[in-house]
Amino acid sequence: MFKWILGVGAFLLTRKFLFGIVGFIIGSFIDNSLASNSGGRGYKGGSGVGNDPFDYYRRQSSKFDFQTMLMALSAAVMKADGKVLKIELNYVKQFFSAQFGNHFRSEHLQILKDFLAADSIPLQEICTDIKNRLPYEPRAQLIQYLFHVAKSDGDVATSEVNTINRISNMLGVSATDFESTKNMFYRNVDSDYKILGVESSASDDEVKKAYRKMAITFHPDKVAQLGEEHQKAAKEKFQQIQDAYEALKKRRGFK
Repeated sequence: MFKWILGVGAFLLTRKFLFGIVGFIIGSFIDNSLASNSGGRGYKGGSGVGNDPFDYYRRQSSKFDFQTMLMALSAAVMKADGKVLKIELNYVKQFFSAQFGNHFRSEHLQILKDFLAADSIPLQEICTDIKNRLPYEPRAQLIQYLFHVAKSDGDVATSEVNTINRISNMLGVSATDFESTKNMFYRNVDSDYKILGVESSASDDEVKKAYRKMAITFHPDKVAQLGEEHQKAAKEKFQQIQDAYEALKKRRGFK
């Protein structure tokens, strides 16, 4: 910033191009000195001033660093049951590698580890940021990703469900859509109804209406901007909605 202020200022005052160049050079030294004193732009990991993972998130969020946001949410779910398993870590790594390709670096993995080591994660601030940046449908799809993280060790603990529910509320995802996604991972006699967001006492017309609404909300086209892995998750959810609807049609005998 100073290189432009001094450069342009010197030129306007003297009307001499050479003085403008000198001012630009002096300003560049000032900018470099300030950047050095602020600790640079990178994330170093570990503890200490300037290395707080959320401080890095805040700085990166102005660029919409979606990877950092997802790392924070992933860590919150992984920590929910009091133990972080290697299989969960591997799932997140594989997801991010497939989703972001070359944009996923060891730096992001270090961010995840530091969120896991942190005493707390400021979920409200992070979720508010995501809510302000993403439309509803992609936010609803994020809940499915978090359930996959929880399920990666073969079991979804109650504490993990509660954490995901809290995140869902902070992201502004409706209770109906949360229950629909949760029942992709908790199958029982009422799951087909819950996936469609209706009670078993609903009329055939209500079931049809709920199906159409869910099919629109969770259509894969709604998350096209989020990448291949989110597309796969959306297709999985969409197929579950289709399967639940077909099962209810067969059970109830309507077309």
